[in-house]
Amino acid sequence: MKYYFASLLFLLVAVGFAQETQTKERESGHTNQNKFKQLYEEFATPNSYRSASGAPGPNYYQQQADYKMDITLDDKKAIIYGEETITYYNNSPDDLEYLWVQLDQNVRAKDSKSPLRNGGGVPLAEQPGTFAGKYLGEPFDGGFNIDYVKDASGKALSYTINQTMMRINIPQPLKSKAQMSFSIKWNYNIPDHTVNRARSGFEYFAKDDNRAYVIAQFFPRMAVYSDVEGWQNHQFWGSGEFALTFGDYEVNITVPADHILDATGTLQNRKEVFSKEMMNRYERAKKSYDKPVLIVTQAEAEAAEKIKSEKTKTWKFKAKNVRDYGFATSRKFIWDMQAVKVGGKNIMAVSLYPKEGNPLWGEYSTKAVAHTLKSYSEHSTNYPYPKAISVHAKNQGMEYPMICWNYGRPNEDGTYSDRVKYGMISVIIHEVGHNFFPMIVNSDERQWGWMDEGLDTFLQYMAEQEFGEKFPEAIAPNKAYPSRRGAPAKIVPYMSGDQSTIAPIMSNPENVYQLGPNAYGKPATALNILRETVMGRELFDHAFKTYSERWKFKHPTPEDFFRTMEDASAVDLDWYWRGWFYTTDYVDIGVKGIKKYYVSDKPSKKMQEYMAARNLTEADLPPLVYLADEDSEDFDANLKGKAPTENSKTLKEFMMDNLTAEERAAVKEPKYFYEIAFNKPGGIPMPLIVEYTYADGTTKNITYPPEIWRKNDQEVKLVISSISELKSVVVDPKLETADIDTSNNAWPKKEEKSDFDKFKRKVKG
Repeated sequence: MKYYFASLLFLLVAVGFAQETQTKERESGHTNQNKFKQLYEEFATPNSYRSASGAPGPNYYQQQADYKMDITLDDKKAIIYGEETITYYNNSPDDLEYLWVQLDQNVRAKDSKSPLRNGGGVPLAEQPGTFAGKYLGEPFDGGFNIDYVKDASGKALSYTINQTMMRINIPQPLKSKAQMSFSIKWNYNIPDHTVNRARSGFEYFAKDDNRAYVIAQFFPRMAVYSDVEGWQNHQFWGSGEFALTFGDYEVNITVPADHILDATGTLQNRKEVFSKEMMNRYERAKKSYDKPVLIVTQAEAEAAEKIKSEKTKTWKFKAKNVRDYGFATSRKFIWDMQAVKVGGKNIMAVSLYPKEGNPLWGEYSTKAVAHTLKSYSEHSTNYPYPKAISVHAKNQGMEYPMICWNYGRPNEDGTYSDRVKYGMISVIIHEVGHNFFPMIVNSDERQWGWMDEGLDTFLQYMAEQEFGEKFPEAIAPNKAYPSRRGAPAKIVPYMSGDQSTIAPIMSNPENVYQLGPNAYGKPATALNILRETVMGRELFDHAFKTYSERWKFKHPTPEDFFRTMEDASAVDLDWYWRGWFYTTDYVDIGVKGIKKYYVSDKPSKKMQEYMAARNLTEADLPPLVYLADEDSEDFDANLKGKAPTENSKTLKEFMMDNLTAEERAAVKEPKYFYEIAFNKPGGIPMPLIVEYTYADGTTKNITYPPEIWRKNDQEVKLVISSISELKSVVVDPKLETADIDTSNNAWPKKEEKSDFDKFKRKVKG
């Protein structure tokens, strides 16, 4: 049997060689442009801090910053006041001449350059809040007011503020392995976050004259110092998010006495701030795994809206090993909690929302939080913190350790559309999911937005699909959860768009034209295809969990991720990272053409020409089997449908001489031979997924590895044999590869079925 197919292989090589006899002009030399070359030029050289395997090296280090804060929120004036003491640990091998602190609220200062950084002219339309913020009234008087910076002895430290960064000029360098403490006192006007989509602030409810606060970026925070680039002191312009250092927090927050508040960390004085009834409900919630328990009911929240207390209450929290801090507070909040078992530990899934969020939030918010913690823990690393909080906030979607704000508001009469429902569930999954990336696996969002947004959106897609399976009643009458991003077809409009407005994934968020598709959608789709089509779930899942475990509570780079995925799977993926992450190439693979061949023991005319050019005769060659295509003058219609042994005496004799009777009986002699040419107009090499359909009704699906393109990036030819006549060939029949043009995916060629197909053809052309 093996000799039979070896002979055919030799035959195909000979025929292929014979067809390449045209003389070509000598071309000049070139550098290695192969899509499968290694990423040595793009990657940094491995060192003792970060190994070639993608794991932290033996000398890996990271700094630590611990915070003690006293915060007061003035609800009448919407001002926040704070005093903090930072203890900074220099674990690096370097002596530090100064310290850099982030002042992200300065992006909203009157003299901020952030609003001046974009051009673009008059848009077709804008949201009312955005329009008002740009053109109506005076700019908001935001930004930090720094009262002082002092060392541990109370002596003033000089400082220099450069937009959203503050350099603290320490009198002596902070030695390697040393630590120092210093204090900052500050305040700022809290913005209305419904204007210009501020990441934190308040929403004002005119009907009951109350505010709901979601507060973050509210304190001066240490910048990251690392082995990758020293101080990460890139300015905060608005799109690139945060690079932050892990540490321990002790935070006391003083708010009006009738406010309900939750925050990053574990509440230390629960009995002081909870009523007796709230304590009883909390104890029940700790044992409720199937549904949330209301700690504050809607009736209680509505009663609190009507009377504003003149007294204050201080909520005290501690948080261990977190990279940031946030809190939410309002007298309008309904509060519910549910226990979740993750990795043998009890975690509290929590929601805070005003009556304006019901009935949607009471039904789905905490359910989505609990589901997210389980799903993400299964696919990455177990959730380590004691709770995860979802806070309702208009038009918001923002994340911090253990707490996030999310949109999704019903109509005033309590009705809501599927779009609002799915949008709310999805944003909760996404923002709670950010607890894993980047709050645990702590990537540099300021530089690489996709490392948190893209990885999170990928896990969000899986969690959404699992949510639909676990709660089918929530998605009825749909058959599956309608995820907005993640499926290959969803990214096609972006990848087939105008190249002048597309940037590679490996771009700084501030330099990206379409941040949503670029940092969220495309990397999520790339990882989904990698898992489902390129690597397979078993290899991918092991590698992804390896990355998550290696880099939890550390600072990974893109290269650490790329290298770990290869290191833990034994799959060479440099070609994939290059195509999907370092370029704006797209996927487009099609069927160029098909030819039918017949088998003979007589040389075809092309073979005769090949032999003549080399002064060869049949006597100079070993016995061979020859193929000729149906368009050649050698083709004999009378031979159609006959088995190869009937057409080729040489082949028949070979089988008789080399195969036993039993082996000959087992050979399924093909009646048809085809050469199929597949082309690749797109730049990204991908697995060639082909479905063959035959006249007898059978189908065969074969996935050829992406390496099939390694020697010819434009076109490959394959030869197949079959007993039944080939009726159709379809590339990527299940739309697994994000192919931007499916009009060339089939033979015989199918007509364009939709306006979108025609649109793609137009864009491509």
